[in-house]
Amino acid sequence: LIFIASLLLGTTITISSHHWVMAWTGLEINTLAILPLISKSHHPRAVEAATKYFLTQAAASALVLFSSMTNAWQTGQWDITQLTHPTSCLILTSALAIKLGLVPFHFWFPEVLQGSPLTTGLLLSTIMKLPPIALLYMTSPSLNPTLLTTLAILSTALGGWMGLNQTQIRKILAFSSISHLGWMAIIIAYNPKLTLLNFYLYAMMTTTVFLTLNTTKTLKLSTLMTAWAKTPPLNAMLLLTLLSLAGLPPLTGFLPKWLIIQELTKQDMTPAATLISLLSLLSLFFYLRLAYCTTITLPPHTTNHMKQWRTGKPANITIAILTTMSVMLLPLSPMIPTLI
Repeated sequence: LIFIASLLLGTTITISSHHWVMAWTGLEINTLAILPLISKSHHPRAVEAATKYFLTQAAASALVLFSSMTNAWQTGQWDITQLTHPTSCLILTSALAIKLGLVPFHFWFPEVLQGSPLTTGLLLSTIMKLPPIALLYMTSPSLNPTLLTTLAILSTALGGWMGLNQTQIRKILAFSSISHLGWMAIIIAYNPKLTLLNFYLYAMMTTTVFLTLNTTKTLKLSTLMTAWAKTPPLNAMLLLTLLSLAGLPPLTGFLPKWLIIQELTKQDMTPAATLISLLSLLSLFFYLRLAYCTTITLPPHTTNHMKQWRTGKPANITIAILTTMSVMLLPLSPMIPTLI
């Protein structure tokens, strides 16, 4: 409870701060609060994940502090929105890219997610991404669009590419997170509100997937193949949520992609929009493989699989609400431009 409260506190401090040192304090509180949650199981894998996480986040925090100090040295401003010095902008972008796990600083994220339990993995993929994205949102007018577009296209490419040959579901979800972050990074310099919208919808769909997997206690593709016997309705809905994460049209996940492509075309960035759309087909492939293993059929195997017992307890109301929202929010799209 203390750690979860500290997580929420750190996130809130970072989001609501105006001074760089306060934002940095919030990021540190966040990092220190999630470490015990990662290494809770005392498995060597978990301890290794916690160590990797700590080292990367410490380096990123130092860079955040360094960039804000450089900016204060040059301009005399400690206000977050007044980040005007180009060098400190570049340093800050790379620091937040390390914090988020954008390519080329993505190596720690799949490893850490693989070493932590599913609920901690859920926190790492959603809540822990919010403070860096909030900082990017606040500094978005002064960020370098070329750097962000490069990072974004690389993230979408590698996130889709490296997820293709994975069998561990947590690693697949980590690479899916990297490719989604690419979509968020490409638009932040032009329309930061779309980044936030994309983040909220991504967090909602990822939460649904993690909670569903936590209910069926599934960690690998091979156990996912037999998990349909446990809770068939839940698995059928997991299929739709995965396709929604992939961004297929009648589902929620298509909404941010559609708006982002529209905005990029308005900004005369049609080649970038085309490229990032084509690269998201890579991640569609592994979502389809997950969906295939979830519900459609069992691939032919020489080994006999034991069917799992159907568990009596139904899925809880949270998963039901989240799944419905992950699948059915697309009709809201005409309302969103009016809000933005």
